[in-house]
Amino acid sequence: MASLPKAEPIPVEADEHVQIAFTLNGVSVQTDVLPRQHLADVLRQAFRLTGTHLGCEQGVCGACNILVDGKVARACLMLAIQADGADICTIEGLTDSGIIADLQEAFVQRNALQCGFCTPGMLMTAHELLKQEPAPERKLIRETISGNLCRCTGYHAIIDAVESTARARREARDAS
Repeated sequence: MASLPKAEPIPVEADEHVQIAFTLNGVSVQTDVLPRQHLADVLRQAFRLTGTHLGCEQGVCGACNILVDGKVARACLMLAIQADGADICTIEGLTDSGIIADLQEAFVQRNALQCGFCTPGMLMTAHELLKQEPAPERKLIRETISGNLCRCTGYHAIIDAVESTARARREARDAS
């Protein structure tokens, strides 16, 4: 069995800043980061986007979910230098664009949030699901959000909110 050639590491000192550039909520940005900094910390500290919550910092709770090149990712597990050249979207970007206004309203109407800590991550996950599957069954919704922990509401109201948003979007599409 052939072995892969050994990759040469990029020589960077642990305390040496590296400049990265990426698209953040539709705007080209650049910043200096330490190689060991997580993207969640950079989003919160350098860009003041505090909707990316830090819960477990182990990739378990989903409170830090963001979109990286259109796919949900855990910002607490991603190093900031991995974002170089990527398209990053946070909950602020989705909210400001109005893309998820109906989903946010359904969360309010269905009482699918209480303390709100998990809500940004839940919304990011639900948004990605509804993009991929416009008519998800309850079982699929449940499975999809199972990677997001909620300690207040339970999950029935969240599932109801996602399901009702999917239904309303289908009805609006069918009517037009």
